[in-house]
Amino acid sequence: MKIFQTEQIKRIDALTSQYESIASYHLMERASRAFFEELLRRVDDSVTFCVVAGSGNNGGDALVVARLLKMIGRNVIVYLVNPKNALSVDCSTAYENLISRFPDCVVTVTSVEQISIDADCVIDGLFGSGLNRPLSGLYKSIVEKINDSNKFVVSIDLPSGLFGEDNGENDKSAIVSSSLTLTFQFPKLSFLLPDNELFLGEWKVLDIQLHPRAMQEIDSSFFMTDECVARSLLKVRGRFSHKGTYGHALLVAGSKGMTGAAVLAAKSALRSGCGLLSVRVPDSCREILQITVPEAIVNPDPSNEFFSAVPELSKYNAIGIGPGLGLSDETRITLKSLLEALDNKPFVMDADALNILGTDPSLWTTLPENAILTPHPKEFERISGRKTVGYERWMAQLDLSVKHKVVIVLKGAYTSVSLPDGTLHFNTTGNAGMATAGSGDTLTGIILSLLAQGYDAADAARLGVWLHGRAGDLALCEQSEESLLASDITACLGKAFSTLKM
Repeated sequence: MKIFQTEQIKRIDALTSQYESIASYHLMERASRAFFEELLRRVDDSVTFCVVAGSGNNGGDALVVARLLKMIGRNVIVYLVNPKNALSVDCSTAYENLISRFPDCVVTVTSVEQISIDADCVIDGLFGSGLNRPLSGLYKSIVEKINDSNKFVVSIDLPSGLFGEDNGENDKSAIVSSSLTLTFQFPKLSFLLPDNELFLGEWKVLDIQLHPRAMQEIDSSFFMTDECVARSLLKVRGRFSHKGTYGHALLVAGSKGMTGAAVLAAKSALRSGCGLLSVRVPDSCREILQITVPEAIVNPDPSNEFFSAVPELSKYNAIGIGPGLGLSDETRITLKSLLEALDNKPFVMDADALNILGTDPSLWTTLPENAILTPHPKEFERISGRKTVGYERWMAQLDLSVKHKVVIVLKGAYTSVSLPDGTLHFNTTGNAGMATAGSGDTLTGIILSLLAQGYDAADAARLGVWLHGRAGDLALCEQSEESLLASDITACLGKAFSTLKM
């Protein structure tokens, strides 16, 4: 599914009006009714409403919602903030339709003192996605009054004051802190950033039936990997296949005292379908691995403590390295030798392998094209050499993917997968319980397994991330966010795969 920037959404709205031969006001009515119906599903009949509407089209949505609420007998007061006495065309139509039936419910506001928030629920329709500068003056004062009210706040499309994309230069004190955001047709990019969680509350996308042709014609660099996309990526296994059909993966992991990371990654690799898995671990880890993962082939390193020698690579279909690897000088040297010996084999690197890359930028030149890197935010800072946050971090991620022709999986809520073609793909599965030790190791194992089975790097990364999150969601059905363990994720991988076969 494509995600569009706010300017593109305006174009899609216009094309929908054109292709359906309807006025833009009818789209406003359609969107507002979707908001109204969802709102009624969430509040009981006794709730009273305070609607704060601006003079643009977001305000028009709010005025339509107010009219629909009044028509079913709900208690509504509307504050129309219009200090310049200039409504947009569609907002003006919505205003006339409201006051023609309910002339006494609207207060035109030119100062914040005119607003009294006594209702149970505040509907925020002050500003929508067209905003491109921080709120100030009267508008900021109104936002502060809404935020200070401690009421249940429902924002139309997005919280007033929040930009649809980059909020790095925004005034965070001038953004409505919503309890619920009901957005239209697509999530806004800013919804997927941790910086904005405070403002959004719970959010939900409402289908307002924008024209499919319009959405198809507008190009985007941003996409969501949902269940439909994940299902399209999953390969069907043949009845007459055998273990050789599904590849032989090599996992290089573990160091003395860190065998657990190797175990977690190995188990998730095997649970994700590769035919054979060899695990290169220091000799001191051999016994633990053989006992805990008997299905894996142990490939012991000559060293008792760390990765010190590159094994013969020719028989492996994909190689992964990093979980629990350690940062010894010998390991740093051997990692470079491994990279030089890869010969463009499918490859995924994580954890300490990334930390070594972060201290030796010369290693970038040895990475094969379409190598998959799976950093968490701190690891990303190390490999990029930039302390970025929010939207700027995504741009840095894309820059690295395009420059070095690699796939980067930046882990977190809505994990973003950047591809060498300049596209960014956001994941839709997962939960806060997955913020636990070893969770990243399980993801490395999943992606390695998919690479060994012949998935290309882009598909292995996107599908692997989706399966990882889906398994975490299934594990949460039996655990809590506090108690969930990385091994619980691995245990639910089978169910996650089955989800895509229903």
